[in-house]
Amino acid sequence: MHLTPDDVRDVLRVLDSSGLDELHLETADLSLTVRREGAAGWTAEQQVTRAPVVEQRAEPVAAAVAAPAAAVEEGLVAVHPPLLGTFYRAPQPGSPPFVDAGDTVDEETVVGIVETMKMMTPVHAGVRGTVVEFRTGNGEFADADAVLCVVEPA
Repeated sequence: MHLTPDDVRDVLRVLDSSGLDELHLETADLSLTVRREGAAGWTAEQQVTRAPVVEQRAEPVAAAVAAPAAAVEEGLVAVHPPLLGTFYRAPQPGSPPFVDAGDTVDEETVVGIVETMKMMTPVHAGVRGTVVEFRTGNGEFADADAVLCVVEPA
């Protein structure tokens, strides 16, 4: 895997908005660790390897403990992002949002997109019903357990 300077900047931008203190990325050819060093910002250690390195860990490692997702009232369905990244409610700046509170959606309706390292991934409602509210704002970072919007099933 070849990381460009733009890729590294994208990773740092996502990390800055995530609250994480460390990221370890490992592929067959590359091992990259990025750590937050207080006010000094980020430091990076990169190691190119010829074979994948498999580490055995005695216990799970949590770089950061995310706050639990806000509770969703009984009978409502939370729509979560397919992966972490920046959530956008519209296909491009200045465009109307995919959907608004009060709109009817079905399982395949796109309610937004998540940008991770310049890749745009659509977020589908996953349920038929009416959008009650958005809990993640346009342009906000969304962790994997974030509630993007809430739908009242039909």
